[in-house]
Amino acid sequence: MANINLNVVGITCGGCEKSIRNALLEQTGVSGVTASHETGVVKIDFDESEIQEQQLKQAIENAGFDIAA
Repeated sequence: MANINLNVVGITCGGCEKSIRNALLEQTGVSGVTASHETGVVKIDFDESEIQEQQLKQAIENAGFDIAA
């Protein structure tokens, strides 16, 4: 298992957190997600043999959020 912390722009409330969690947990290989509107950080636990970092970022962007540079 691997984990990554991503800074995400646009997380303003609990609903945003839930949207990101749901979008990521639908992905094969993702085992856990914590999103915080207070810090703008999304923590993801995932299996590198099933999903890659770029796919995680794409799922967040598809949910309507941007990854901070």
